[in-house]
Order: sequence, then C-alpha cells, then structure tokens
Amino acid sequence: MLDWKNRAGSAPERAAEPKSATRSYIGGLLFSRALATLIGLYLIVAIALGWYWSQEPALFPVQQNAQVAAEKEGKQMVIGYTTVETLKTVADTLLTKPGGYISNDRFPPGLWMDNTPSWEYGVLVQVRDLTRALRKDFARSQSQSAEDSDLAKAEPRFNFDNKSWVLPSSESEYLEGINSLSRYQARLSDPLQKNALFYARADNLNNWLGDVGTRLGSLSQRLSASVGRVKLNTALKTEVVVPGQVPQVDEEVVETPWMQIDNVFYEARGQAWALSHLLRAIEVDFADVLAKKNATVSVRQIIRELEASQEPVWSPMILNGSGFGVLANHSLVMANYISRANAAVIDLRQLLNQG
Repeated sequence: MLDWKNRAGSAPERAAEPKSATRSYIGGLLFSRALATLIGLYLIVAIALGWYWSQEPALFPVQQNAQVAAEKEGKQMVIGYTTVETLKTVADTLLTKPGGYISNDRFPPGLWMDNTPSWEYGVLVQVRDLTRALRKDFARSQSQSAEDSDLAKAEPRFNFDNKSWVLPSSESEYLEGINSLSRYQARLSDPLQKNALFYARADNLNNWLGDVGTRLGSLSQRLSASVGRVKLNTALKTEVVVPGQVPQVDEEVVETPWMQIDNVFYEARGQAWALSHLLRAIEVDFADVLAKKNATVSVRQIIRELEASQEPVWSPMILNGSGFGVLANHSLVMANYISRANAAVIDLRQLLNQG
C-alpha cells in the first residue's frame, strides 16, 4: 500500500534545493548592475573631459609675452627674440593646453577625438615651417655660411612623427625642440656671444612667406572641396596639337570625403591660429624692413583675416550646406578667410621684391 503522507511530505524538501541557484542569480544581477554603473560613470567622465580638452586655446598677446619672458630671464629684447619666443610659446601650447598633446593618445577620451588632433597638426605644420626658415635663412648671412648648431637640432625634433606614443614619444621630441630653440635664443640675446645671429632681411622674410602662401593656397583648395566641384585637370600630358582644332581638356570632380570635412576645417583653424601669432612676431622683428617697403599694412591685413577665422563655432558639428541652401557651410566660410589672407601674402611678397 502506497504511503501518500510520506510522499506529500517529501515535496517541500525538493523545492528547497534551488536556493543556491537563486543566490547566484541575484549576485550576478547585482554585479552586472554595478559594472554597468561604473561603465556609465566612466563614459560620462570621459565625455566631459573630451569636451573640456576640445576647447581651442585663446589668442595671446605676442609682444607682451616676449617682454615678460625677457624680464623673467634677464635677457635683452634683441631683433629676433620676439620671433623665437613666440615660436616657443606656440609649440609649448601643444604640450600644455587642456589635455596636453592628444594626437598620440591610445586611450579615451583622446582616442575618440579627431578635431583636436587635426588642430594640433595644423599648428605643428606652421611650427615646422618657421623652424626650417630659422635654420635655413634667418640665422644665416648667406647660403655659404654655417648653420646654427641648435637650430640644426630643433628642426628634426619638430619633424618627428606626430603620432608616436613611446620610445620616444612625440611630446618628448617636441620638448627637446623647444629646448634647442631656448639655447639659440639665450645665445642670441647675450651680447658676449657672437655666434648666434638673426638677419631681418626682406629676402629672408620673402622666402618664408613663399612657404606660407603655399600652405594657405592648399588649405583654400581643400576647404572649397567640401562641396563637389568640377576642376580642370592640370596634369601635363604630351599630345599632338592640330592647327585650328581646340585641344581637349580633361575635367575631374574634386570633393573632400564627408568624414574628412571637419578634420580639414580644424587643421585650417590650427594653422591660422599659429600663423597669426608668428606674423605678429614678424611685424615686431622686421618692423624696419616692413616700414621701408610700405608693407606694414599688408602684414596687418593678413593677421586680421587669420584672426577673424578664429571666431567661435556655435554649431555642435561642422555643417556642409551647399551653395545658397538653408544650412551653412563652415568650410566655405573658412576658405574665404584663408583665400583673402593668401591674396594679402601675395601682395606682401610683391612689395618685398620691389626696390
């Protein structure tokens, strides 16, 4: 005969067995929630830091900055001091701005940011060009004279890979470049040392302005290509020209990729930011040359256009409207300032070549 009472009494014992599984499930759920909370907090902090780090440095007063540096170090404000000090400050800004130098970051939020690295690269391009001009022209009396030893060390330092993380890092190389500029500047401002020179001549300035014009011309073309446009193919071709027949001219559509539009825009802002400071320093050290050539107004016109390009961007993203459409096209606005600055550079070079 079956014992129904015993069988009924054994049921609660079997129901009590899953308690350990329940505890495991609850523990796993709590861990998942804690992990999700930590990840959420990390993302919030990273986004806040990314927003703060993306703020572009403000313009600084060039002449006052050089005077303060000279008084602090007990140096004389000789010709060339303002240019070198401004170059050092511009390069140092890459390393000391909020977030430091982030082009070589391997972790968030720097890893996620692309506009600020483009801005940094634009600044770096102008730092490299002026450092090369110092080594090649400004610090040499003629082409057959010896180059300055510290400037010879500074140029390759700034031309180091801008995305190197370690062994060595980009920051360490650029810091060594700044230190080399400081040694040259110290010798330049020391009246007892005669081996550091700075020649403020029209031909030296004209050579550097040639590089400036090339940079601005390229930026203008890349910014204008934010909207697709037809361009004549200027590549040289060997073909037979038949008298009385119009030669065929190839056309091509030039357009900046959609994902690169904001990068080109911020690279242009970086170059304009750096160049506006460097030209203000040039205006100080080459004041006599510019006055003799009646070119001071031309320099100030270039600076005016470059500084106008630094107005705040109120849109959360770089817009790419076409033609006279509803949306703005920030790249075309920037191209307008860059093109006008480039035209003023061409006029300035013509003035320097005259007489």
